[in-house]
Amino acid sequence: MSSIEEVGSIEQPAQDTADIEVVLSTTGLTKHFGQRVAVNDLDLEVKRGDVFGLLGPNGSGKTTTIRMIFGLVRPNRGSVRLFGQDILDASDRRQTLKRTGAIIEQPTFYPFLSGRENLRGIATFCGMPDNRQTHQRVEEALAQVGLLERGKDAYKKYSFGMKQRLGIAAALLNQPELIVLDEPTNGLDPAGVVEIRQLIRQLAQQGITVLLSSHLLYEVQQVCNRVAIIKLGNLLYQGTVQSMLANGQGMTFSFLSPEMLQQAYTTLQTAASTNEQFQWLQDIHIVPAEQGLWSPPGGQVLRVHIPVERGMEINRLLAEEGIYATEIRQHQSNLEQVFLEVTGPTPPQVAPVSFS
Repeated sequence: MSSIEEVGSIEQPAQDTADIEVVLSTTGLTKHFGQRVAVNDLDLEVKRGDVFGLLGPNGSGKTTTIRMIFGLVRPNRGSVRLFGQDILDASDRRQTLKRTGAIIEQPTFYPFLSGRENLRGIATFCGMPDNRQTHQRVEEALAQVGLLERGKDAYKKYSFGMKQRLGIAAALLNQPELIVLDEPTNGLDPAGVVEIRQLIRQLAQQGITVLLSSHLLYEVQQVCNRVAIIKLGNLLYQGTVQSMLANGQGMTFSFLSPEMLQQAYTTLQTAASTNEQFQWLQDIHIVPAEQGLWSPPGGQVLRVHIPVERGMEINRLLAEEGIYATEIRQHQSNLEQVFLEVTGPTPPQVAPVSFS
């Protein structure tokens, strides 16, 4: 599998990857709850400027990992470093955490106070002085999440999406360099999901590194440039979204009958194994047609892992054998497909694959 260090959905200037600061890293991070292993020997690396997606099925260890990152849960083994400092060292923890913000659970606010009053109360609770400078910071945080015009409204009048944005505003009060969002779109309607997606993009453009835990894979693909996939506490994949999806690129060929489909499959397999001209043919599979697209008789298509410019050569090879495709389509995996392939029914038996 290729190793490509390019940004996916978030545009950033090209950098020498050796010069990119690692903002957050875990090494051998492990947590047991009795006999249950929640997180197992987890190595993560979040770089400055990343919008980093932490993905996994329910119970995979995402929230436990985040709690260990912030020192809320102590690991049985391993280390966590934030901005180069050991977060498990009490002497470093306080100053280091001042450079971060987080929403780990659904934030709680006073329903009858305004959004502005709630944020001022949180600022006071966090030790910020009750002065003009702090009040100005509250206004800036409201503006960052698009709530400045609604800052005077009572919290109980906010939509669920607005409540989520106010929670993010609270996490932004200390002007963090890293913000961690644990399932920020849970329970939101489609409009609210789009609001949070746009907000995350804006945070990235402002130079804030984002660690996002989510199960909404389409949303993660829209905003994240790097991801890690974990299952049962084990790291399966870590790397750029672009390189993960590029591994699934190829072409699909549809035919008018299952018999012709089988003939095409046999023809390509034979050419790949016996003809030096077609040694570049690889990963030839008969697979179910994608949902939402036209499905040929039999409901299956031929998928070949090749660059799109090779499609004409495949078509010519088949035509020479009297086999004609009714549809030729470029295929590219989405994050949901990769996720389902990676997190199949059995636990991982091999070391994780890195795309970075």
